[in-house]
Amino acid sequence: MADGFELAPGVALGGGALPVIAGPCVIEGRDWLVGFGQELQAMSHRLGLPLIFKSSFDKANRSSGDSFRGPGLAEGLKALEEVKAVTGLPVLTDVHEPHQCGAAAEVCDVLQIPAFLCRQTDLVIEAAATGRALLVKKGQFMAPADMARTVDKARATGNARVAVTERGSSFGYHNLVVDMRSFRILAEHGIAVLYDVTHSLQLPGAREKESGGDRRFAEPLTRAAIAAGAAGLYLEVHPDPDSARCDRETQLPLQRAEKLLLSALEIHRSRAAEGPWV
Repeated sequence: MADGFELAPGVALGGGALPVIAGPCVIEGRDWLVGFGQELQAMSHRLGLPLIFKSSFDKANRSSGDSFRGPGLAEGLKALEEVKAVTGLPVLTDVHEPHQCGAAAEVCDVLQIPAFLCRQTDLVIEAAATGRALLVKKGQFMAPADMARTVDKARATGNARVAVTERGSSFGYHNLVVDMRSFRILAEHGIAVLYDVTHSLQLPGAREKESGGDRRFAEPLTRAAIAAGAAGLYLEVHPDPDSARCDRETQLPLQRAEKLLLSALEIHRSRAAEGPWV
């Protein structure tokens, strides 16, 4: 089974709590980001859940060249730094190229490797070598056990704080399916795995110039993933998803996200009471 470790200050994987990574898909403005960060901070206090705030300074893998990508590295990191200062929450962002890792690590507590880049050796090594905790998104094209080699690349730098997110596998065209066996398989390889709620709802490329999605399945899939052994949750939350500039069909409004997390917490407590798998 996977060993526990501190993903960020006050946020442990493998303990009794249910760690959560949450925030909007992409940074849409500095004041906007800080204000929403405060709302997520309040939610984490209400639920008693350790929370890491996430948002992207650049969405480099958009379906269309016309799509909004974000403010870029410098402005994006300034916004995340302000969220961290105002809310006290640890922060996470994704990196797409090795040269971004050092600057991102100066601000962020966790660096994330996007799913489509999970096999990019130079990127994985450079991110892990910063010493920050690393969250690697499992590619839609990767079998669960194959992620062990990606994790090994990161751990070879001496950084043992490496986790993976499960967001499903490509099923034909424009569809993803989450194999709930993945959580057990990854754990048996000694890998802590979080369930990526909202990205698993995507219908990749289904809207011609953007990905579609189906929020109907957020709650049942989350409950199933926690019951199957997910060590934490990752979800994108937006104050007004229908107006979001990225992933508008899968991001969750705050009130719905809070209800989902309450339900997940009940299942997590029940699952923890059962003890380790045989």
